[in-house]
Amino acid sequence: MSEEITLKPISKRDVHRLETALMVATLLRPDVLEKIREPSERLTWLDSLAVAAGALARSRAGYTVMRIADELGRSEATIRNHIRGKTEAGRLVLETYERFVREGIKIELPTEVERRDKEIEELRIKLKSYEEKLLAIKRRLEEILAMI
Repeated sequence: MSEEITLKPISKRDVHRLETALMVATLLRPDVLEKIREPSERLTWLDSLAVAAGALARSRAGYTVMRIADELGRSEATIRNHIRGKTEAGRLVLETYERFVREGIKIELPTEVERRDKEIEELRIKLKSYEEKLLAIKRRLEEILAMI
């Protein structure tokens, strides 16, 4: 990301940037992409990840659990569970944060997107080949019909 993101936010703007980075980086994990594939589960996952990212970012800024719960409209128990990684969404966001601490904040497209782009290109090449073969068959068929 081009904007400066701090792992120890001070201002509301810093909190929002870290929250956004945590959400995006967690969403782009291949295991999370797989979890949100199911349409009936997608909204629940997105909401849980958003709350977990918001809770962790605010926690790192020194907000109390009560303040975080009030800002995010969730119970204090839910916020504690997200921050401690006791929920699956909280665990995933916490892993993302820990990766940020180790490697710095880097958000990259998953390799799955690159793999699919490669597959699409391979399919385009196959399609062109089949179109050429079909055209050759059509020409041969026209030749045969002309001889009848």
